[in-house]
Amino acid sequence: MALVTPALGGKTATETVRASLTRRERDTAGFVMAGLLLFAMLLTLVILLTLLIQLFAEAGPYLADRKWSFITSSIGSDPDKIGVWPGLFGSAVIGIAVVVIAIPMGIAAAVYLEEYASAKNRWTQLILVNIRNLAGVPAVIFGVLGFIIFVTWLEPMSSGKTLIAAGLTMSVLVLPIIVITSMEAIRAVPQGLRDGGFGVGASRWEVTRDHVLPYAAPGILTGTMLSLARAFGEAAPLIIVGAVTGLLPETSLSGRFTAVPILIYSWSGKPQPPGSEHSFTEAAAAAGVVLLVLVLFFNSAAIVLRNRFERRRTGT
Repeated sequence: MALVTPALGGKTATETVRASLTRRERDTAGFVMAGLLLFAMLLTLVILLTLLIQLFAEAGPYLADRKWSFITSSIGSDPDKIGVWPGLFGSAVIGIAVVVIAIPMGIAAAVYLEEYASAKNRWTQLILVNIRNLAGVPAVIFGVLGFIIFVTWLEPMSSGKTLIAAGLTMSVLVLPIIVITSMEAIRAVPQGLRDGGFGVGASRWEVTRDHVLPYAAPGILTGTMLSLARAFGEAAPLIIVGAVTGLLPETSLSGRFTAVPILIYSWSGKPQPPGSEHSFTEAAAAAGVVLLVLVLFFNSAAIVLRNRFERRRTGT
C-alpha cells in the first residue's frame, strides 16, 4: 500500500520540509561583519605596505652606498662610517639565550600542564591564570623585573648590566607566550592518538614523546618563532637593564652591550652632523631593514621546519 503524505497549505509535508531546509535567508549581520573584517584587513595591509615602502625608500640609498661595511662596522659619531655589528652581536646572544633557556622551559611547562597536571586542581588553575596574565604584561615591566633580579640581586652571576642579564630578562619576557602557544598546540592533538599509545602498553612519557610532541611540533615551532621575533624587536627592557645607546668600545658577554633595536632608537633621534653625506635617520632605517631581514630569516626557518614535521606526520 502506498504511503500518502498529508498536504499542508497546498504542499505536501515532504515539499515543505525540503523547502525549509534548502531556503537560504539573507544574513545581514553576517554580511556586515564580513565587510568590516575585510575593511580592517585591507586597512592594516595598506598601513603596513606604506611603512615598508617608506622604510626601504629611506634605507635603500644608504645601504647601496655602504654595502657590507654597514654590517661589519662598529658604532661611532659619523653616520657615514657607523655600522650595526655590535647590535647584531648583542641581538644574536639574546636570541641564543632565548633558545637555550626560554624555549625548553616553556615547552616543558606546557607538557606538564597539559599531559600530567590535573585540570581541576586549584593549583593548576592558579598557575594558568598567572601565565595568561603575564603574557599581557607590558615589556617595560619585565625590564624593571630584570633590573631588580638579574642586574642587582644576581650580579655575581650576571656581572651586572651585561648581555647575560639581558638574555635572562628577554627569556622571562617571552616565556609565558611560549607556554601558552605550546599548550594550545598540545591541546589540539587528537585524544585518540593518546588512547592508541596507551592501548599498546606505552607509558605516559612514551606517548608524549613519540606521539603527542611530534604531532604538536608544527604549532609549537610557530609559537616559539613568534616569541623569538618579539625578543629580537623589544627595546624597552634592554634599555632598563643597561643597553648602551652611545659609543661601545668592544663587544663581550661580560661588558656593556647593545642590540639592533637600541641602535634604531638611538640613531632615530640624532641630527645630521655637519659635513656628513648621510644622516643618522638613514642609518636607523637601514638598521630597521637589517632587523626585518633577521626576523624574516627565523620565521622562514620556522616555516620550513613546520612543513617538514607536517609531512612527517601525514606520511607524505
